[in-house]
Amino acid sequence: MVRYRLIALLFSLMFTAAYAQEANAILLWPEGAPSAVGQEDQDKPTLSIHLPSKENNTRTAVLVCPGGGYGGLAMDHEGKQIVAWLNKNGMAGFILKYRLGPRYHHPAPHQDATRALQYIRAHAGEFDFDASRLGIIGFSAGGHLVSSIVTHNQPGDASAKDPLLKQSSRPDFAILCYPVITMTESWGHGGSKRNLLGENPDPKLAEFLSSEKQVSTNTPPCFLWHTTEDTAVPVENSLAFYRACVANKVPVEMHIFQYGAHGLGLGPIGSTVTPWPDLLLTWMRKSGFLAAPSAPAK
Repeated sequence: MVRYRLIALLFSLMFTAAYAQEANAILLWPEGAPSAVGQEDQDKPTLSIHLPSKENNTRTAVLVCPGGGYGGLAMDHEGKQIVAWLNKNGMAGFILKYRLGPRYHHPAPHQDATRALQYIRAHAGEFDFDASRLGIIGFSAGGHLVSSIVTHNQPGDASAKDPLLKQSSRPDFAILCYPVITMTESWGHGGSKRNLLGENPDPKLAEFLSSEKQVSTNTPPCFLWHTTEDTAVPVENSLAFYRACVANKVPVEMHIFQYGAHGLGLGPIGSTVTPWPDLLLTWMRKSGFLAAPSAPAK
């Protein structure tokens, strides 16, 4: 318990700028987010838009969910650096600033990610991407948010008055980077669980949000990576989710690197995890989620 509280404090100190507004950000809920408790910046989920050059456009888009234990957001190395890499490789990138604990618990982050996917898909023509190639990537607790989206999503309601609700919130593929997965097992991340569910969560809700228990044939193809040395979020999280995907015949690829601590993002130069972005590109191309760009990345 002490270890988890120290980690939560570290997240809080590291991510004090989590809610910094980006110039290219739009409000996901212009008239106010569901169950908003105030009018401060932390009550207003946003989506920042980063598009590739026309010459390098592969017409694939990815929603980015930074981590931070559901108590902060690592907006630089798990946000801005990721969309820069996506743009370099011809993909549109969108950073989600979702609501966090302890101010907000479930379902607020899930509502924000759902809305973001529906917004992006509804504007596929404007953002110039193929609406059938919309993916989502998450890191750490952002990985848990991704896992909850791929196991609990909405098909879209053609009769809805809100045009965004007409859109499916099911991503076409998902990328989970050293993700938190379980909310019930000892190898989960206590800080993320507490921030998402509160101090004494309903056991049924914890079960519902333990994504290793919620994978189904509706879960889209997934790519995962983790490190054995990760002590903050043990590799058992990714292993359990991978096994659930295999059991449900969900297309899945996983890479486990021996060395490396938690929260590596794209990976420091020279570290053993630096190959993961190239491995991801290969998987995406092989799976049909990434077309060849009209011009090579520079």
